Amino acid sequence: MRLWTLHPRYLDARGLTAAWREALLAQKVLSGFTIGYTRHPQLLRFRNHPQPLQAMGVFLASLAEEAECRGYHFDTTKILVPGTVESGTVSPIEETDGQLLFEWAHLKEKLRRRAPGLHRQFQDIIVPESHPFFRIVPGEKMEWKKQ
Repeated sequence: MRLWTLHPRYLDARGLTAAWREALLAQKVLSGFTIGYTRHPQLLRFRNHPQPLQAMGVFLASLAEEAECRGYHFDTTKILVPGTVESGTVSPIEETDGQLLFEWAHLKEKLRRRAPGLHRQFQDIIVPESHPFFRIVPGEKMEWKKQ
């Protein structure tokens, strides 16, 4: 399960659709509709949020918005508790710049292999934009993150 801290604009088509599927699975876990993945480390930051389902709804809505910009259609009726960052009803999740940069290096390597055009387009970006739901703070890569 990969719930990217990075802005979805950096994901290739394969990465964006995978992020959507994995976030839907995370939503199922958070809502108690499945017994698998309940201890997955990437869920910690959402599970620790005061409004976990609303937080996941905002995360999913941003993925769907990016998909729409690209001419894809993600079924937003699958979002159990929809929301947006702009509404201000759900506080953002704090994440570290170390985590953001760790994910950026990981994604750039994936793009180098499977989407060379995007890799070239983004290769000069040192510090990428984060997913709209995250507020970036100084810090190291998160301990829960596995290679």
